[in-house]
Amino acid sequence: MLIQHLHGRAFVRGAILDDVLVTVGDGVIADLVQTADVPAAAERTKNLIVPGFIDGHIHGGDGADFMDADDAGNAKILSFHARHGTTAVAATTLSASPRDLRGAVAAIARASRAGGQICAIHLEGPYINAERAGAQDRSSIRPPDIQELGTLLAEAPELPWIVTLAPELPGARALIEHFHGRVKFSIGHTAADYRVATLAIEWGASHFTHLFNAMTGLHHREPGAVGAAMVSPAATVELIADGLHVHPAILHLAARMMPNRVALVSDAIRACGMPDGTYKLYKHDVTVTGWAARLDDGALAGSLLTMSAAVRNMVELAGLPIESVIPLATEVPARILGVADRKGRLERGYDADVVLLDDSLGVERVFVKGMERS
Repeated sequence: MLIQHLHGRAFVRGAILDDVLVTVGDGVIADLVQTADVPAAAERTKNLIVPGFIDGHIHGGDGADFMDADDAGNAKILSFHARHGTTAVAATTLSASPRDLRGAVAAIARASRAGGQICAIHLEGPYINAERAGAQDRSSIRPPDIQELGTLLAEAPELPWIVTLAPELPGARALIEHFHGRVKFSIGHTAADYRVATLAIEWGASHFTHLFNAMTGLHHREPGAVGAAMVSPAATVELIADGLHVHPAILHLAARMMPNRVALVSDAIRACGMPDGTYKLYKHDVTVTGWAARLDDGALAGSLLTMSAAVRNMVELAGLPIESVIPLATEVPARILGVADRKGRLERGYDADVVLLDDSLGVERVFVKGMERS
């Protein structure tokens, strides 16, 4: 179904307004006004109209993973997360062999060109610290490689890229400086202390992957990578708001301390949306029980989170008002991924990516470029 006119309460420019008329044409928002004078053909809704959610760190869902390099599987991931309100993603890879990584990137590029929701690629590894690998395959971790990254970038030169790396590794500075301006470098899976993390920002890194997780934490005498993120006013960060990776009180604190710099992410794996059981995360077996996915040693292995659940958790668990949470899933990630000129807001000329939320913040309907997804 194609929407043409939608009328109701909407989140517009930081506030929830009544009587907003959203007019869609050719997949974009043709007009947006606050008015009680509604065309006869307009669809009236009692749901809250918000911009589509944007996920900058997503591995999979509904039984598929971007590392599978499978076109049908990639379509499955996008369809599943669209049903939960995610209208744009940075398809995310893991540390893997050069061959597997290139195959995954090539498949992601094909999916993007086919007109899906992929608007960026996030390379989470392989240039990370094995001591902070988390659920990543340690045998696939390797030093930063300018030639390898250049080859990968050539598979999808039209897309924005995020590359997660550990800045303390030999060659990290050279990689950051070589691709500065072409790649957004994100500090993550790192043993870097405060000094090194701060230096990495000076070299050109500007983002932090799943803040607090797989990095040196905040201590009053050792601020760690977390401290570097908090005091660097231009740095942006990811938060996994599943209530497991980060305590709700810290979710609240981080969002309050870093206004306009926090992006919610799912870090969802193939088990997202699937029943309890054992699933593959590249070479690892991951056991899913309830809301947690863990390795045999008990370590968390990605999440089972959707972006709609992340938004709800920030309100219900972290205690933040919905008006301050919506930008964390829309405007901030759009800016991080370099698509803020067309996504992340309900605004004239922007893509008609629209989500309708019920009173419990559940997703009722989703439109991607004006077309309803079900």
